[in-house]
Amino acid sequence: MKLIAVSDEEELSRIAAEILISKIKTSDRLVLGLATGKTPLGMYRYLSKYSIESKQSYDHVHTVNLDEYVGSQAYHTYMKEHFFQYVDIPSEQTHLPNGEADSLTVECKSYEDIISNLGGIDLQVLGIGENGHIGFNEPGTNFDSRTHVVQLTESTLSANAKYFIDTNQPKKAITMGIGTILESKEILLLAVGERKANAVKELFKGSINKDIPATALKVHPNVTVLADKGARSLLDKES
Repeated sequence: MKLIAVSDEEELSRIAAEILISKIKTSDRLVLGLATGKTPLGMYRYLSKYSIESKQSYDHVHTVNLDEYVGSQAYHTYMKEHFFQYVDIPSEQTHLPNGEADSLTVECKSYEDIISNLGGIDLQVLGIGENGHIGFNEPGTNFDSRTHVVQLTESTLSANAKYFIDTNQPKKAITMGIGTILESKEILLLAVGERKANAVKELFKGSINKDIPATALKVHPNVTVLADKGARSLLDKES
């Protein structure tokens, strides 16, 4: 794994966007795996700004998001609000799990088929949870798992409660499995803040174990981690 140390969230957002822009500019066709939450917001802002100011087309990009809450379209709304409305990716080339599907089992299989039919993910963007989850793959998830429905842990629910002040917070989600994520050709993980420091320390210093799902990334040949000072704080203490 390659670690890129950045000073703060703003620098992390800019460098993450630059990595994606480089891929976009040099590819005739690109499949991006995308993430939601607070951490990638700045990256989406830079990506949108670049497309608008440089008139760089993103119409050759296909996207597949990591996850969506069951019974919700929250992340569909998030992606439109923060990214899709500003760029020219055709809507039929943007994909997220349907949390409101009649059959979640069928939806999980269909989502795997979408990724397979696209030829796999060229670059997958990940965040990392305080408990080491990637996507919504909570501790204990098998490393060969495919897209599936997960019961969210109390720590994950607590961390995301602020996004559901005016509505009931879903307790389950559809997520790409760890096995699905590991098939991506390249992975870019973003980590911001001291609350992620232990997970980042385990990722670099710990053993591969299901209690920290992110440690599955140790077996992947092409992982880059962008981490700010807070997220690196426990690593820096040991170095």
